[in-house]
Amino acid sequence: MIVHMFYYYTCILLLCGMALGVLCVLVSECRQIKRADKHPFYLTYALIACSALAEWLGIWLNGRADLPGWPILAVKCADYILTPLAGGAFVHHMKLRNRWNKALAVILAGNTLFQVVAVFNGWMVTLDAGNHYTHGPLYIVYVTVYLAIIVVIVVQFIIYGRTFEQQNRASLYTIMLLVLAGIALQEMGGEGCRTAYVAMTMGAALLFIHYSAFSQQAMDAHLQIQHAQLATDALTGLLSRHAYTEDLVACEDGDAPQGLAAFAIDINDLKRVNDTMGHLAGDELICGAAKCIEAVFGEAGRCYRTGGDEFVALVDDMDAIRAEVALCRLERQARSWAGKLTKELRLAAGFALAADYPGLSLEKLVSEADLAMYAAKAEYYRQNGRDRRRR
Repeated sequence: MIVHMFYYYTCILLLCGMALGVLCVLVSECRQIKRADKHPFYLTYALIACSALAEWLGIWLNGRADLPGWPILAVKCADYILTPLAGGAFVHHMKLRNRWNKALAVILAGNTLFQVVAVFNGWMVTLDAGNHYTHGPLYIVYVTVYLAIIVVIVVQFIIYGRTFEQQNRASLYTIMLLVLAGIALQEMGGEGCRTAYVAMTMGAALLFIHYSAFSQQAMDAHLQIQHAQLATDALTGLLSRHAYTEDLVACEDGDAPQGLAAFAIDINDLKRVNDTMGHLAGDELICGAAKCIEAVFGEAGRCYRTGGDEFVALVDDMDAIRAEVALCRLERQARSWAGKLTKELRLAAGFALAADYPGLSLEKLVSEADLAMYAAKAEYYRQNGRDRRRR
């Protein structure tokens, strides 16, 4: 029966070793994990494999009267050092910098020193004449260290879980419970129940899956933030030139939607303000124009800053009368605006309706709105007796 159980455990150990090898390959191929972040995975897998091997060697050497006793003592020492280190390696994944992490490092270092000294004093393992080993008089110290490490690991898992979204925590805690259950089953099941390293191998595999999924979610969230930043104009908060270009590309193969109105808007006299009052005053005018445009078109359409003082608004379900009303509202908004550096804002605006230009693309429709805007700008400069080239 003992031989059969040893053979069974050997097969389990080989499967665990192969699984850890596969995990190493998966980690090396995973592009979501940075190269430096892969090292804790490799370390964890190596420690699990080495500690499992040490336990297996201890079982194999136990009772070998034909061999000297020191190999058993050395193997058991390695077992009692590597097993806590394998548990600590799980915490190393988390990259936490807190007092619990420091406490774990102190416990592991103290246990390593104690185990080395214990080999020469028989504190942990004693051998009989047949080289059968039993627990030594200070084995309780190792049990205490073991329990302390488990407590620290549980606390660190809970702290680490708080860095995840709520929906990701349950899976993380379940992995922790699985590993603890495997260790508990071995401790309570006696010598014939060797489940700790099976559970640790399964936990390592599940942690890799969890980490990969979380990394992908974090990457997706980062990309969404980047896209939002690209789509937003930094100065005005309106949609950016990038967002405008994307929308044009999305519609380039088709006609502009029926009922769509394109508004082109520009600031009059911006160059004169920049030249006489400075670019801070010019930026204030640009931001003021953006607020006016957003107030008129923001609820019903999409507002873009497409250039220095150039804006476009695209509004659905609008006819000529409503478009003229919108331009009047925009003019009133501009006349009522006043900044700290500049007190006057004048806008030139024009629009084009998709209904008036059937078959025209969105880009061409905006070009028609541009023509109307430039006509309004020319009229403004003519009425005020200013050189349009000075803007």
